[in-house]
Amino acid sequence: MTSTPGGPGPGQPPARHAEIRRIRRSDAARMRALRLEMLADSPLAFLETLADAAARPHTDYAARIAYTSAGTDTAQFVADPGDRLVGHAGGTVTPEEPGLTVVYAVYVTPAWRGHGLLAGLVEAVAAWSRACGRPELMLEVVVGNDRAHRAYQRLGFVDTGVRVPHPTVPALTELQMRRPA
Repeated sequence: MTSTPGGPGPGQPPARHAEIRRIRRSDAARMRALRLEMLADSPLAFLETLADAAARPHTDYAARIAYTSAGTDTAQFVADPGDRLVGHAGGTVTPEEPGLTVVYAVYVTPAWRGHGLLAGLVEAVAAWSRACGRPELMLEVVVGNDRAHRAYQRLGFVDTGVRVPHPTVPALTELQMRRPA
């Protein structure tokens, strides 16, 4: 899948193209670089700290990539323009709801936002979810992250009204959003 947004509007950056695909074992070093960028740019959106991620050895990244590059329990998808990875979205099964895929670690590099990558990444997770027999997607967004909330609404996610504590910052709350896969 390739992101091919229409021509840019007035004041918009020129169109860029990146392949949206499932992660490959050979992506481990580039995924590590993207992960560190994700944590530096949006520390509240992810479940580990930049320091913890930076301290993890490359072999840990390589093992995680190998695990998520195949199979039906968990998968990672990336946006790859050829030189470095510029976007990511993961999906995983949850034992409590076998027909549900939880979307996690969604990120697009700031310079690539607005080029259709978010939609492409979420659709890649959705297609994988459907192929695995899971017809629904769910994700969680920090309450107050209005930009992300609006972006997910544009992609068809609906606020369920469910609120849950942030898993690492007790002062924050997350809202659940769902949509068909």
